[in-house]
Amino acid sequence: MGAITRGFANNVTTAGKILQTGVSGGVGNTMANQWRITADFTGAGNPIASNWELADTDGYGSLGSNMTQSSGVFTFPSTGIYFIEFTVSNTADNIDGQLQIQVETTVNNSSYGGASEQVAGISRASDSNTYSTSFIFDVTNVTTHKCRFVVASTSSDTTTHGHSSQNETHATFIRLGDT
Repeated sequence: MGAITRGFANNVTTAGKILQTGVSGGVGNTMANQWRITADFTGAGNPIASNWELADTDGYGSLGSNMTQSSGVFTFPSTGIYFIEFTVSNTADNIDGQLQIQVETTVNNSSYGGASEQVAGISRASDSNTYSTSFIFDVTNVTTHKCRFVVASTSSDTTTHGHSSQNETHATFIRLGDT
């Protein structure tokens, strides 16, 4: 058996291999998946309540148990610290305007707050605009801690893009570790 030496943080090196300790599941992240909307919509989605699907094309890979969603409300598969990223692709057809996107969270399964937000000007002169916002969420109870996504627009002609075979407007969930 090779010598055991301490590496960075809580890593242990033995026989030329690095073993990471102190992480749920032993090594690395234990959950990762992406959801996307499958159809375009015009105006606001507050929240985006329909047309969500788990990504499933072009070699998509997930890790661990999947998020679940009902009417745009996402439930976490287990407690833990999660990285959430919301990416929106959109265009303005006739009027320059402003776009607001949010990750909203609840810790009581009732009242949602804007945990993360991106506000940007959008232009009809652009072919497509892509914006994202992210949040790290401490999920201590899977029954009460949930999230949803909002697209708010000051222009009724703003189209948010969705597609069933590629990620345009989508959400990424990665469990980083234990709570």
